[in-house]
Amino acid sequence: METRHIHISDYNYPLPDERIAKYPLAQRDHSKLLIYNKGVVTDDMFCHLPQYLPEGALMVFNNTRVIQARMHFRKSTGALIEIFLLEPSEPADYEQMFQMRERCSWLCLIGNLKKWKEGALSREISVGEQTVTVTASHLGELGTSHLVKFAWDGDVPFADIIDAMGELPIPPYLNRETEESDKTTYQTVYSKIKGSVAAPTAGLHFTPEVLSAIDACGIDREEVTLHVGAGTFRPVKSADIGGHEMHTEYIAVRRETLQKLLDHDCEAIAVGTTSVRTLESLYYMGLKTIDQPNIAEEQLHVCQWEPYETPSDRLVSTAESLRSLLAWMDRHQLTVLHSSTQIIIAPGYDYHIVRMLVTNFHQPQSTLLLLVSAFVHGDWHRIYDYALQHDFRFLSYGDSSLLIP
Repeated sequence: METRHIHISDYNYPLPDERIAKYPLAQRDHSKLLIYNKGVVTDDMFCHLPQYLPEGALMVFNNTRVIQARMHFRKSTGALIEIFLLEPSEPADYEQMFQMRERCSWLCLIGNLKKWKEGALSREISVGEQTVTVTASHLGELGTSHLVKFAWDGDVPFADIIDAMGELPIPPYLNRETEESDKTTYQTVYSKIKGSVAAPTAGLHFTPEVLSAIDACGIDREEVTLHVGAGTFRPVKSADIGGHEMHTEYIAVRRETLQKLLDHDCEAIAVGTTSVRTLESLYYMGLKTIDQPNIAEEQLHVCQWEPYETPSDRLVSTAESLRSLLAWMDRHQLTVLHSSTQIIIAPGYDYHIVRMLVTNFHQPQSTLLLLVSAFVHGDWHRIYDYALQHDFRFLSYGDSSLLIP
């Protein structure tokens, strides 16, 4: 069946509410680990993960950090308006955005929009020793989101504003309010680059001890950045996945990471589906640089159906593609590649770089379950049936799996 015609109903399974982990375990690395090794399913504890990894392999982590993206304002009438930051607009660059002073604008979702007809919203907050007044102005709709301009007094960066007044956005399916503990438990221990509105949850199981054990096993570690968008929770509402529009997410990959991939025969162990989407997008970016040696950075964006529409006579080896991308970076004197991807990975997709995958258990009828199915050549039912029968905990704060197809 052509990928676009896949019925999302074929990727359903019963997930009782009590199997969704509402909170993480007290010790991150004491979660359960399902091992799917070439069709054989067993289980262990996550802290033993390193012993299942091949010596000399390259493991790739997503170092994005979740921002406190939920901001609340109260109108003089008492109505509570929630502004949910999706992605920066002016400036569009994440690093620049968090350093902005006085004003900036974001694409947002707005809760209780019907009560915010006109006028700016304002709120006083404490930032360090200062009292700062923050205002929000609705500038109009852009597709399914809204453009909101923020302005504030006091010489403080926007990063400090959201730290002071924002709330960490835990997943909606947890059906609870954000708690103080989530500020720690809903970040990976290696998170660095602010920008996500959801955690790359496969990484939540890692502790400094597990990372040290990985190093001791002679496994190379590299980091990429993909800022996870709210679209990661967007359900597939069309009967066929051809009717589903994937969200765009922003990625950053260092030149050294590309070189390390080449040094490891273009093969990697991906931690999480976001690392998968980043790594696999690099192959298609490389193809563009072969066809258009002078292509601009923003044109490297990978479209949703690109992998399925690329003629077979345009495909080259992964090494050739990555070497071309590396040469393109050198010509443009770039040490970091900044681009974006809308890639959908579903059955029918051929993996180019990822050979092993560490991932949590995903929602029924989700694009993430499609990605897993493509990785294990359709054998996802056996993995999920085993997890359901052996008391695994599901979704963001749930247990983990190591998949070796």
